[in-house]
Amino acid sequence: MKNIPIFDLQKQYHSLKKEIDQKTIEIYENSAYINGEECKRFEEDFASYCGVKHAIGVASGTAAITLSLQALGLGPGDEVICPSFTFAATAEAILHVGATPVFVEIDPKTYNISPQAIQKVITQKTKAIIVVHLYGQMVEMDPIIDVAKKNDLFVVEDTAQAHGAIYKGKKAGSIGDLGCFSFFPAKNLGCAGDGGGVTTNSHELNEKVRKLKDHGRVSKYVHESVGYGERLDNLQAAILNIKLPHLDEWNQRRREIASHYTKNLSQTFVTPYIHPDCESVFYTYTLRHKKRDEIIEYLKSRGISTGIYYPIPLHKQKAFEQYTTSLPVSEEYSDEIFAIPVYPELTGEQVEYITNTLNEFVSAK
Repeated sequence: MKNIPIFDLQKQYHSLKKEIDQKTIEIYENSAYINGEECKRFEEDFASYCGVKHAIGVASGTAAITLSLQALGLGPGDEVICPSFTFAATAEAILHVGATPVFVEIDPKTYNISPQAIQKVITQKTKAIIVVHLYGQMVEMDPIIDVAKKNDLFVVEDTAQAHGAIYKGKKAGSIGDLGCFSFFPAKNLGCAGDGGGVTTNSHELNEKVRKLKDHGRVSKYVHESVGYGERLDNLQAAILNIKLPHLDEWNQRRREIASHYTKNLSQTFVTPYIHPDCESVFYTYTLRHKKRDEIIEYLKSRGISTGIYYPIPLHKQKAFEQYTTSLPVSEEYSDEIFAIPVYPELTGEQVEYITNTLNEFVSAK
């Protein structure tokens, strides 16, 4: 029986093993662990890659969002609009700064936050919108920016799943006030543990995030404000430096696999809709089907792993129960959606096997 994981981090590591091992030893030999040259280099190169003036390495994607909201001055009494159909970190960050999450519906075709839904919930307390570029496809940003400008709102991009994604020629993390990245190992650009980044074109916000991530200090023992220990360490930055030059190639391979899936599965499953203004990087390739749970078991029995992103929308989670609302599209899709392997190291034979197995299930039923 074949065994195809939903992500295969070992394959990626072995493709870069010599460089990663050599750099890891070098860092240990030099004992350069915090705020080293690798961090500086990564911040410069990642800013250039994203097409922004500044990039700041931080300890995780969650830290990236939390520090961004705090740098914007958000806190108790403020409302922040965000989708419910996302990972918990998006809303956790809002609560971490003392603000209130306002969950809204997704677009039925893209699964991203609906611009129309945003407009309906804006109040005098609304201060910001967090858009989540889900599954590797950017949100349709123009109407979001228009709404934000008309209502004097900040826009924060949760780009944890969209490294290198493009909307009208602009990279994820370059359009809003701040972009927030996760470098969790399974991401399109991942390190060897937790890691994150913030991008911005604002010098002022860059300085605020930099101070917040490093205990509010401007030199070793001079603290201008209260901050946190949320730095990206030098080892993780080094790994990201090795991987960044490969990101576009990896993303292109993801698109090729996704194209094959869509061509061969669209008659029997709801396949991803890609907005004409967007170039997705397919962090996940998601399908929808009423018999989702049966399909997952069928694939499992044939050695194919799957994932569900996400089985319970946030407004239905106990952690956020006081912010509950009715979001029927998010609720329906969470019962139908599942992801199949799409990482760039998949072989053509594996892609065919996954495709054929899915179609076999439908034929058998």
